[in-house]
Amino acid sequence: MRVLIVGGGGREHALAWKIKQSPRVRELYCAPGNAGIARLAQCIPIAADDLEQLVAFARDHQIDLTVVGPEAPLAAGIVDRFQAEGLAIFGPTKAAAQLEASKVFAKQLMAKYQIPTAESRTFTTATEACAYIREKGAPIVVKADGLAAGKGVVVATTVAQAEAAVQRILVDQEFGASGHRLVIEEYLRGEEVTLLAFTDGTTIIPMVAAQDHKAAYDHDAGPNTGGMGAYSPVPLLTPELQQQIEAEILRPTIDGLRQEGIVYQGVLYVGLMITASGPKVLEYNVRFGDPECQVILPRLQSDLIPIIQAINGQKLAKQSITWHDNHTVCVVMASGGYPGAYTNGKIITGLEQVEAMADVYVFHAGTTAQGEDLVTAGGRVLAVTAWGKTRQDALDKAYKAVQAIHFDGAHYRTDIGRRGTRLS
Repeated sequence: MRVLIVGGGGREHALAWKIKQSPRVRELYCAPGNAGIARLAQCIPIAADDLEQLVAFARDHQIDLTVVGPEAPLAAGIVDRFQAEGLAIFGPTKAAAQLEASKVFAKQLMAKYQIPTAESRTFTTATEACAYIREKGAPIVVKADGLAAGKGVVVATTVAQAEAAVQRILVDQEFGASGHRLVIEEYLRGEEVTLLAFTDGTTIIPMVAAQDHKAAYDHDAGPNTGGMGAYSPVPLLTPELQQQIEAEILRPTIDGLRQEGIVYQGVLYVGLMITASGPKVLEYNVRFGDPECQVILPRLQSDLIPIIQAINGQKLAKQSITWHDNHTVCVVMASGGYPGAYTNGKIITGLEQVEAMADVYVFHAGTTAQGEDLVTAGGRVLAVTAWGKTRQDALDKAYKAVQAIHFDGAHYRTDIGRRGTRLS
């Protein structure tokens, strides 16, 4: 079969790497892709949010299945558009994608179906938002309503920081239309964990858990990013806790959406805070996380293509999904200055040395070819992933690989996965 992947980051490279392994796949394309993906698939110069060009390509090249990586095209309705043309595509519809595209929608759904989450209020004016912040005090969380590439959430430790976030989101419109409304939440204390699940709208099959590291610097300091690394499995997520999350969060979410007339098909990502009073939802995503995807897919023993086809055919209950019992670690190498301003075009070296290392794979996130050189082309540049029998084994391999790679200004956290040791 012919498969098209939409997107061009580290998550899409991981998807290409896994999908390429399927004996069912004869031809693999990626739009727009990146320099790493180009080694696995034919990259097509079509932007991930150019729905009409993507539809035309899929139709003209007789694509049998399109797999969507990023959230923006899902929120824009790429699935609805493909389905209207009779083209097979993997991901939730525009209505279902509201779960990520609108924090307000997600909060209203959780309130209606009694899904545990932080207490919150929605605001459209800075005056009212700031008055609420002063009433509640800090720490407190301020979130832009819409999509903001993982950067629209501010965990404010002071009232002044929270008010500055309101100014940036509502007044300065730093995130454009995504900041026409904002959500202010209570600050939850506990340990974060990510649980993703495959679902066809009825059956729900959780994946192995991961723990993301969103802060830019070691010890969870600095601004939030799209993700600086991840590891799997997470010792905190016991079988008993996972069953509780399925019963209190995953099942009510999928059933609640269906009661709202929305059949959710695809990958459901739930960001959780494990508090003293139990698990609570921090956020929903409507696709594989990035960099969680880079530690979850290397643990997936099953072929991904039959799983996708079963979801699209609403036959997921008949699927048996198996996982490797190894440990995986991903360390993101970012451009200097990320998540703020940074400069592209830095030459990357050392990848040939890493290719010779066992149990390591480098997923490209923001790279491009410039003549004979590989250069940086994004904030997050590389997702260096390793696997081993233990977490420490995987950590040692990942950081050995990271130290072999160089580009000017390269920045990465040195403490990815360390919390897993503490939580063991």
